[in-house]
Amino acid sequence: MPSLLALRCFESAARLENFARAADELHLTPGAISRAVRLLEEDLGVDLFERRSRRVFLTEAGRRLAKAVSEGLGLINQTVRGIRTDARRTRQLVLSCEPTLLMRWLIPRWSDFQAHHQGLDIHLVAGGGPFSFNQGIDLAIRRDDFPRPADYHAEPLFPEKVGPVCRPEKAEQWFGKRRQALLSSAPLLQTTSRPTAWQEWASAKGLPTPAMDMQPFEHFYFSIQAAVAGLGVAIGPWHLVRDDIQSGVLAAPLGFVEDGSQYCLLSPTAPKPGSVEMELLEWLQAVG
Repeated sequence: MPSLLALRCFESAARLENFARAADELHLTPGAISRAVRLLEEDLGVDLFERRSRRVFLTEAGRRLAKAVSEGLGLINQTVRGIRTDARRTRQLVLSCEPTLLMRWLIPRWSDFQAHHQGLDIHLVAGGGPFSFNQGIDLAIRRDDFPRPADYHAEPLFPEKVGPVCRPEKAEQWFGKRRQALLSSAPLLQTTSRPTAWQEWASAKGLPTPAMDMQPFEHFYFSIQAAVAGLGVAIGPWHLVRDDIQSGVLAAPLGFVEDGSQYCLLSPTAPKPGSVEMELLEWLQAVG
């Protein structure tokens, strides 16, 4: 077999019938293209081009070889693209997600993703706050409330919406008969991992921060579970309590309001069309 590089140079020169343009396409010099074609002609013992002044034209032998090489390289390119696509689809990606969001929003919907994207292997792990893509993480879902490296790519998923939530049968006791305001007698539940949640809600609503004592819990999950148990009123981010609201386990008498932050899908580079990352991004935005 002749040199594959020589055949590649010949294919480009034959398709373009111009050595200079072939050189530009392959990032080589015209002299390199000319030498590769000449070596191929010497190897085959025939002229592949008819050279006239500054132009070249394929001979009959050149046309036969150009057709065969073009078909062969096309098959190689098609196969390589398929292999690369399969490799991206079969390699396990690691998606890091904030723990409570992972548990209360993403995992309950994950079977839908798997059903519509069979063959995509994505491993879910819990993690919050700053992280590095050098730690075995390929993608991360985070609220944009912490500084991150400037070269991290961020795709918005959904805005953060928060509101007070409690047991439905406690709503009148803690929000009044009309359920229009939080009463001072309502026991408030606080999350130590996000201590400004009540303040952010009050600011978004244009209200003063509640001055009542608050019972602290380590994570949102615990404060939400305490609200489910009827222990008090918790600040509930919509995506963490939406299933409980829709099932009637919790009530949100004052509704929800955007607090100015949002959740994003973070990646080392922008997801490419057709990639696993892009399919995941589109699904997350659709179910958000």
